[in-house]
Amino acid sequence: MTRAAALPGDPRFFARTGPHALAAVVAAAAGDAVAEGEVLLHGIAPLQAATPETVSFLDNRRYVDALKATQAGAVLVHPALASHVPAGTIAIRTTQPYLAWARVAALFHPMPPARPGIHPSAVVDPGAVVDPTAEIGPLAVVEAGAEIGARCRIGPLSVIGAGVVLGPDCRVGAGCSLSHALVGARCSFYPGSRIGQDGFGFATGPTGFTSVPQLGRVLIGDDVEIGANTTVDRGSSQDTVIGPGCRIDNLVQIGHNVRLGRCCVIVGQAGISGSTVLGDFVQLGGQAGITGHLAIGDAARIGAKSGVMADVPAKAEMVGAPAMPARQFFRDYATMRRMVEREQAARGAAKDGAARDGGAGTDKDRG
Repeated sequence: MTRAAALPGDPRFFARTGPHALAAVVAAAAGDAVAEGEVLLHGIAPLQAATPETVSFLDNRRYVDALKATQAGAVLVHPALASHVPAGTIAIRTTQPYLAWARVAALFHPMPPARPGIHPSAVVDPGAVVDPTAEIGPLAVVEAGAEIGARCRIGPLSVIGAGVVLGPDCRVGAGCSLSHALVGARCSFYPGSRIGQDGFGFATGPTGFTSVPQLGRVLIGDDVEIGANTTVDRGSSQDTVIGPGCRIDNLVQIGHNVRLGRCCVIVGQAGISGSTVLGDFVQLGGQAGITGHLAIGDAARIGAKSGVMADVPAKAEMVGAPAMPARQFFRDYATMRRMVEREQAARGAAKDGAARDGGAGTDKDRG
């Protein structure tokens, strides 16, 4: 097996650059290192599989033993753990090893650039504006009035609806649909994501339901990532807003008029009902649900499977359904466990006593 095949990042799927000089790796990591002579590094690898030609990292003290045994040529490590780096391995010291690892990994495996041009099978309306540096993939559709910014990549079978604007360096995966949306720079939409479809709005009458026209848009800030098969409804009379830097996982539902602040994290299968507002840096765990018209304060954290039915203050940690402050939840849980254990102990004692009484009576009868 060749060196290229042995390293993480199968070249059939992932572009690779290098080898890179140690100085270039240190610069990418924004760290510092001391080494003698010219050192070339060919790729990245986990501690256990690293070789003298690769760079690895440690961000968790639990794996100090793996660090001590590694054969990596260099390791990204916090200064407090640098003393555990074995002889022959270069310690690249950084106060944020995982962030450094992300940057070094991107150095060796950069995002593939757009291949300028429109595939012959794509359908681009004459009224659309496509930057000449953008890539439009096979069977993609770009409708009238849409604007595709510089170096964007539109994947196969994706549809960019009428009037949609994509800023520079956006990535739209295969099979996506974007409508009624204005998108900032460097945003990524993973395969199957649906942006800007009708919100879930209807009025109830004596004969059934009447759909309410959804007349808002979806406004997406810079550097947002939206996962595979995630849906973001457009607003009804207001706009749905996704703030800059947000990370939204796969299979998330975001309702109409929802507003996310900066750098929110929404984990898979979570759902946010209409007109709820999240502050900056809010984290929402997997399968959590938030009812409509709520306010979630800055830096609040909502645990997995939580059901939020009331406003949440800033920096609060909520778990459970209905959601409550985490300390209260675990205190109540501990109290209930003690009650159950006491009841079980009492039942066990009563059963043992009954058994002893029954056994004594039998012996007396036999006597």
